[in-house]
Amino acid sequence: MNTADPPGWLSRLRAQQGALAAPARTAADPVNLPMIRRWCAAMGERNPAYLDASSPAARANNGIVAPPAMLEVWTMRGFTPDGSGGVANNLLGIDQMDAAGFTAVVATNLVQEYPRHLRPGDLLTQAVTFAGVSDQKNTALGAGHFLDYHYEFTDQRGGLVGRMRFRILKYRPARGGGATAAAPSKPPHPRPAITPDSAFFWEGLNTRRLLIRQCAKCLHLHHPPGPMCPACHSCEWSALQASGRGTIHSFVIIHQPQLPGFSYPLPVALVDLEEGVRVVSNLLGIGADRVRIGMPVEVEFSEVEPGYVLYAFRERGGT
Repeated sequence: MNTADPPGWLSRLRAQQGALAAPARTAADPVNLPMIRRWCAAMGERNPAYLDASSPAARANNGIVAPPAMLEVWTMRGFTPDGSGGVANNLLGIDQMDAAGFTAVVATNLVQEYPRHLRPGDLLTQAVTFAGVSDQKNTALGAGHFLDYHYEFTDQRGGLVGRMRFRILKYRPARGGGATAAAPSKPPHPRPAITPDSAFFWEGLNTRRLLIRQCAKCLHLHHPPGPMCPACHSCEWSALQASGRGTIHSFVIIHQPQLPGFSYPLPVALVDLEEGVRVVSNLLGIGADRVRIGMPVEVEFSEVEPGYVLYAFRERGGT
């Protein structure tokens, strides 16, 4: 065999390109207003198009619509203790990669398209196609391959309502060359994607300040920062330094997937700041068995790498 030829398992996997990666799945429930309200409350979304049928925004859409970003929410698996949602099979390619030794996940990315708004009563079905596997990529953590999947979401009439492209990198953890091999270096901490709209926030962390974008016209605070005020649509703004005090609105305990740079189980919380803005944050010094909704917390800054400062929240004392 020519050294450029792919191994047998990779050739067999590539031969399945275009096949269904999993059985089609229909949502357990149609799009509904209670779920929309819960999602908006968790995300801090106040757009009246999603919540108030009497608002001009809703009337312009001939009624309430679901937030586009909820596309995959409707067809997600239900909760089970083992995390399978009652479905044992992985997407096509996952088990094959595991069997070939590519057992770790280091990165994902996702792109969605929304051909039309979803409305209460729509019943979605999800179909996912295996779109391919890349050539081997060599990384500092080990060699790996990208797996690509294409999702299509249709309504009860078979009409297309959404598309999604999903990619993961499965890699084989690098191993030392024996007893004399040097100990592996600590993996770098994941870095954010910094945009012109969010640069001030990350620069503020470097000076141990938690900055929130504030509209210069109507004084509305909004986070994550965007190009314009969601209340009055002004593009003029300033940065308000938050007190750093707040309470836990909600939280999750992450067990999988385990990404380099974090310790698990990992508590991640939605924190309501005193200023009225909600932020996502890791928690420090609060074990998974102690974290609770309503817990008073305060911000803490730490330099996780030279020149790279992050914020997290720990339990507030004296309360």
